Amino acid sequence: MPRSLAWKWRPREPAFTNACKPSLPVRTLKELAEHARPNPGKLSYGSPGVGSLNHLTGERLKLLTGASDIVHVPYRGAGPAIADVISGQIPMAIPAVNGQLLEFHRTGKLRILAVTSSERLQSAPDLPTVSEAGMPELGVQATTWLLVPKGTPAGVIAQISQATRKALAEPELRQIYLSAGVEPSSDPSPEAARQLLQGEIARWTPIVRQIGLKRD
Repeated sequence: MPRSLAWKWRPREPAFTNACKPSLPVRTLKELAEHARPNPGKLSYGSPGVGSLNHLTGERLKLLTGASDIVHVPYRGAGPAIADVISGQIPMAIPAVNGQLLEFHRTGKLRILAVTSSERLQSAPDLPTVSEAGMPELGVQATTWLLVPKGTPAGVIAQISQATRKALAEPELRQIYLSAGVEPSSDPSPEAARQLLQGEIARWTPIVRQIGLKRD
């Protein structure tokens, strides 16, 4: 964990999801696993890039389903990956949930199998969570962080924390976040942020090592 920073929490970003092209004959994560295992090397998934949390989530999905031959296709951003799912160039992608993606799902341009948040999204209550789909270990949610330099006075951090809480309590701002698939944190305190970051480092380090990711 970085020692040069003190940090606070900002709103949670969207959960991730497995978005498939409508023609893929699966409607649940269980069906995806059952379809992938007897078809080694025939499925692929897109992500915004190597080393992204989307990529790591996809690799975790492969481990949990035993479908190790699903091919990762890195893109420069989630938009191109989603576009290729819709056009049928790749069978699925693991993007973050946002308003546009939910609209693609509602209009049948792609199919969302499950979301990786711990609870159903307020903006899409019809979508099951990965826990409900039988894969609680796949639960993951990105977080946006507000960082300040190490040594920032405690009083200043407290002021930032108070201002953040006040902003997140504004109904109009909350609705903007929710409409985009972003759910504000119930505890944006510095201590909660530290604990979350420590947990995330411990959680993803084995996956990073297993797939051999290295910094350039």
